[in-house]
Amino acid sequence: MHVPDGFLDAPTSLVTATVAAAGIGVALKGARRELDDRTAPLAGLVATFVFATQMLNFPVAGGTSGHLMGGALAAVLVGPYAGLLCLTVVLVVQSLLFADGGITALGTNVVLMGLLTVVGGYAVFRAAQLALPKRLSMVAPAAALGAIASVVLSAAAFVLLYAVGGVVPIPFDTLLTAMLGVHVFIGVGEAVITFLVVSSVVAVRPDLVHGARRVLAVRELETRLVSS
Repeated sequence: MHVPDGFLDAPTSLVTATVAAAGIGVALKGARRELDDRTAPLAGLVATFVFATQMLNFPVAGGTSGHLMGGALAAVLVGPYAGLLCLTVVLVVQSLLFADGGITALGTNVVLMGLLTVVGGYAVFRAAQLALPKRLSMVAPAAALGAIASVVLSAAAFVLLYAVGGVVPIPFDTLLTAMLGVHVFIGVGEAVITFLVVSSVVAVRPDLVHGARRVLAVRELETRLVSS
């Protein structure tokens, strides 16, 4: 999913860079409310984990490979604001040190793999939490749903961007079918990894998981009502 230099025209890249900068600015302010002395180290671990797993590719259909994007995972574990900052750091390091994604396309990659996966994945996660039973065991399945939705959303957004500013004419329906077809498989892998990681952390330290806070608050309220 990393977009290289020259894949989109200059005006489109400029717009995505502006959107990315605005999103990062909002995230810098919002992350202060999400992180404290207990959860701040987890943000560093999340960024490290996402960076490591994005370097590992797994095969999908037609000889194509994919990797974890990590937006939904980061949002569930440390919150959407801090999650976006984690993804941004990963993408900047990959672009500058490993040439994974172009420098002029950095804004595009932050929007596609950071902003959209974090916001979209977390929105689906919260919707799933509202629909599912309010239990800790449901946090990981809700996160998995957010993960697969975030990958498909990112792929669809790339197709729209390419339709607007792509430098090579490719039929819209052809590109849309190819991208969504492949990224559904990638999304399944993302969902599995997200489920395993979130369920593991919830099992050990649910109090550190941002996405579990509402469930824990409900449990505490029920305990107090019973004890009284």
